[in-house]
Amino acid sequence: MGLLTEFKEFAVKGNMIDMAVGIIIGTAFNNVVTTIVDKVFLPPLSMLTDDVNFANRKWVLREGVEAVSGSGTTPTPGTEEIAIGYGELLQVSIDFVIIGFTVFLVIKLMNKLRNRAQDPKNPEVVTPKDIELLNDLKELMEEQNKILSRK
Repeated sequence: MGLLTEFKEFAVKGNMIDMAVGIIIGTAFNNVVTTIVDKVFLPPLSMLTDDVNFANRKWVLREGVEAVSGSGTTPTPGTEEIAIGYGELLQVSIDFVIIGFTVFLVIKLMNKLRNRAQDPKNPEVVTPKDIELLNDLKELMEEQNKILSRK
């Protein structure tokens, strides 16, 4: 099977489309969460910590030195600052916790709705035919087991 044929089969099955939709939704969701963290959670946290902007917090390992040009001499090259940006790590960690918790809630809601839809005894929701058939088979097998256990 050629690579092009395999790719066409992969794309037609819907995997690629599902993945693309997931990536697009995830990107949009990331923008929402970043805005929530930047505009809702970090300002009060900054206020509680005496107006510290967490995104700019860092631990400087080596100070940067600007380039110096002397009069008539060769310029002295500068060095860049080397720092560990722990504030940005804090901000990204808050993003991660919010995204993780939100995904947990969405999946929990989806599971609840799916379980309700798959409950054959629930009169409010139309149960899919395959679930009804499986439930009927289960009931018949339980009835058969009761009859066989009496013998």
